[in-house]
Amino acid sequence: MSAWLPVAPCTPRDCAHHEGATRAPLPAAALLLAGCALTLLGVLCVPVVLLMGPSHRDRLTRRWAYAVVRAFGVRISVTGVSVARTRAPSGELVVANHVSWLDIPLVAAVLPARMVAKREIRNWPVLGPMAALGGTLFIERDRLRSLPHAVRSVAGALASGSRVAVFPQGSTWCGRSGGGRFRPAAFQAAIDAGSTVRPVRISYRTTETDTAGAAVFVGDDPLAASLWRVVTAAGLTAEIRILPPVPADAEPDRRALARAAQSAVASDRANLPAVSVHH
Repeated sequence: MSAWLPVAPCTPRDCAHHEGATRAPLPAAALLLAGCALTLLGVLCVPVVLLMGPSHRDRLTRRWAYAVVRAFGVRISVTGVSVARTRAPSGELVVANHVSWLDIPLVAAVLPARMVAKREIRNWPVLGPMAALGGTLFIERDRLRSLPHAVRSVAGALASGSRVAVFPQGSTWCGRSGGGRFRPAAFQAAIDAGSTVRPVRISYRTTETDTAGAAVFVGDDPLAASLWRVVTAAGLTAEIRILPPVPADAEPDRRALARAAQSAVASDRANLPAVSVHH
């Protein structure tokens, strides 16, 4: 275990299953094809999108990410506080709990940002170079000595006015075991850059009360199996709750800032209204 790459106790057998209504194989296969095609289209369009101005780029990213989630048969519900379309000069660190591969397009559909990803992805065929072109910040999560460099990279992106999204739990968690602790390293970057921290809570459900295990992607679960589970689960809804920002200087240090953000994400006390999403 490292500071960036903790191991969750969640396993596919215990967490990743769907007990509700299901889609027939043919409609599910059509959704799988549509979702993968839209994902590939977005990857191929990255060089063109980079030529656009920031506002147009963000708008197109939101529309594409929203379309990807919907193409896989997942509804989207956005609640919480409204977010200004213009970014702060000191940037914004978006921190969210991590449940599924769906989290990435879900966050991008509401808060387009430079993602933080493990360095191995940089070497993947096609997706690696495209992710690099899209501004992904690659870090070596399994080496403690690489943390200072990773913090400087994230802080530099924030200081330039970028929005950066990170999943500080360091791994996906189904949530049944309480979820992982928010690691403090990324929060040091926000402190160094004088940025705000934007907590975001992600959840998946099939009804108003039932948690959706179909979206969970944990442990050694094969991606193909997770994709099929998502498209065959009828009535799956992804909910992203945007919480009020926390100034980096509101807490005495990075650990306290991480605890404050984690507490905000874990809390169910806030009765925040639904917000509209413009695409």
